[in-house]
Amino acid sequence: MRVLGFGDNIVDRFVDRGIEYPGGNSVNVAVYARRLGVESAYLGVFGDDELGAFLREAVAAEGVTVERCVVRAGESGVSRLRVDDGERVFLGWNGGGVTVREPLTLDDGLLGYVGGFDLVHSSVYSRSEPELPKLAGLGPLVSFDLSSEEEYRDPAYLDRVCPHADLVLLSCSHLDADATADLLADAVRRGAGLALGTRGVAGAVAFDGKATVSAPARLAEAIVDTMGCGDAFLAGFAVSLLRDGWTTGRPPAPDAIERALHQGAEAAHAQCFVEGAFGHGRACA
Repeated sequence: MRVLGFGDNIVDRFVDRGIEYPGGNSVNVAVYARRLGVESAYLGVFGDDELGAFLREAVAAEGVTVERCVVRAGESGVSRLRVDDGERVFLGWNGGGVTVREPLTLDDGLLGYVGGFDLVHSSVYSRSEPELPKLAGLGPLVSFDLSSEEEYRDPAYLDRVCPHADLVLLSCSHLDADATADLLADAVRRGAGLALGTRGVAGAVAFDGKATVSAPARLAEAIVDTMGCGDAFLAGFAVSLLRDGWTTGRPPAPDAIERALHQGAEAAHAQCFVEGAFGHGRACA
């Protein structure tokens, strides 16, 4: 079983702590899958600055393969944050640096490499949308994080992603149950095989076009911060489905989805007690 994170990486700089950590949605999912015992790799662009080396070394230290990544001239992505009462507050970023400005194009060689994985994960922060059609028929399942921003709820954007995704994740903690159900149904109607909505303390719900399955959150006390919790949920959910036999030709049954929701909740709960996305913090100015 092999999972590939394809796309973004970033340095998360916590101004209140004076500490910066490696992260990025695609990187995080690869790291969390590895921590769940799955062979994983990351495929993306690192900047040629010192932060790029920091990111690459941290990901590799987690046992995630980075051998097919590319280093390009330019700055690494940096986001600025602080934590208020356990919740992260986003203060701004530099646009993702060269990783987002000059993302990887999947040529024949890279497509051959990607085809050796069971699941390829990417996100709205990766600028990978043009590459998604190339994955069709290649073999791996495709998951895609649609985040929570309204710009990624636009029908034109959803139509670029959903037809090429076996699983989409939508952050819905700001929505009520009915609005969440409508959003998941819309994603499936536009082509996604399975839509997963995470709702914070209200739990999570998944819809495959036929069945709606929900599960409660596992609540945590004394939270360190919530960085990476959604990514951890997705990794736990997807790995559980893979272990239950999920493939492109075998969609998951409702009982497998329910088990996966509980595994996702466990992974997200554990993530609440981790500094940054996956540790490796260091002092910064």
